[in-house]
Amino acid sequence: MGFETLATEMASGVLTVTLNRPDKLNAFNTPMMHDLLAVLDEIDADDAVRAVIFTGAGRGFCAGADLSSGARTFDHAAEGADTASKGARRDGGGRVTLRIYNCTKPIIAAFNGPAVGIGVTMSLPMDIRLASEEAKFGFVFARRGIAPEAASSWFLPRVVGISKAMEWVATGRIFGAEEAREGGLVSEVLAPEALLPRAQELAAEIAANTSAVSVALSRQMMWKMLGAQHPMEAHRIDSAVVDFMGARADAREGVESFLQKRPAEFSMRVSSDLPNFYPWWEEPKYED
Repeated sequence: MGFETLATEMASGVLTVTLNRPDKLNAFNTPMMHDLLAVLDEIDADDAVRAVIFTGAGRGFCAGADLSSGARTFDHAAEGADTASKGARRDGGGRVTLRIYNCTKPIIAAFNGPAVGIGVTMSLPMDIRLASEEAKFGFVFARRGIAPEAASSWFLPRVVGISKAMEWVATGRIFGAEEAREGGLVSEVLAPEALLPRAQELAAEIAANTSAVSVALSRQMMWKMLGAQHPMEAHRIDSAVVDFMGARADAREGVESFLQKRPAEFSMRVSSDLPNFYPWWEEPKYED
């Protein structure tokens, strides 16, 4: 994997992806958007990748959008975007978060420093979020004269609740790691030197002990059911998945390894062994 704005490292089934523009506090730009979309495609295609960690190089996770273009940073009409004939331009951050949302591998965010704007909203569809004591967060859109992006108006209230989401978005203020934990944005706050080891511990536990196909299905069942209208929708897909997996090699291995008191050796692969009813949801169509 070779990227302009990312560094990657693979070890024991865990891929660590590092946002790598440390001189810009890893600010998000168009090359980073394309790199993130590309690495997510590679993650899904590579059965050796069992879990993923995202973190930042240097002293920040991601400072938000790169503002080096000045006052016209968010003026895409000035760049020649033909919104009149083609409809609304797709938000780049939203393209990334929706790709994360549809990923088949579990993703852990390890906030090593400031995460502001897209720096925090890109993490909302990640599965586990950990923060260093030095991390700071901000949904600063109203202070920049814009509005929430990266589909965060959908994700943020589901992650932290509507009241906390509106408090953080309406004030646009910067807040620390402990407030993020208390508000449900992150699950743990750790000393800086303990952050990546904890993320690696969680990722390694997934990689070493679980069926990749079970995790992929579980991840999509959990995320997609956040938009379900009735628990019957979950019951239907639960029933189909349990019947499918129950007749497959990984279920047999899971039971036999438990009874024989030995580590399981799961053989099914995400790239080839997902059920023929996957994906079971319908995505809205959006022309690029």
